[in-house]
Amino acid sequence: MPTIFTFFGFRFMFYSNDHEPIHVHVLKGDCEAKYNVTPLGLLYNHGFKKQEIALIESIIEENVEVIIDRWTAHFGK
Repeated sequence: MPTIFTFFGFRFMFYSNDHEPIHVHVLKGDCEAKYNVTPLGLLYNHGFKKQEIALIESIIEENVEVIIDRWTAHFGK
């Protein structure tokens, strides 16, 4: 489970056997969310509050290039 980065306790990662489209999993405590990166879209949310979702989305938007670069480096696509 490669970690892309951690901000404010939120772990942004993907699974080694993940699939396209490029997406990111976000974990903190017992909560998890999954987002498509481009276009940004919430696929599921298990436990995060609205304020946390807003913060997660802003972090993804500000780091889209990093996420795509890490995905491409790992999967070679």
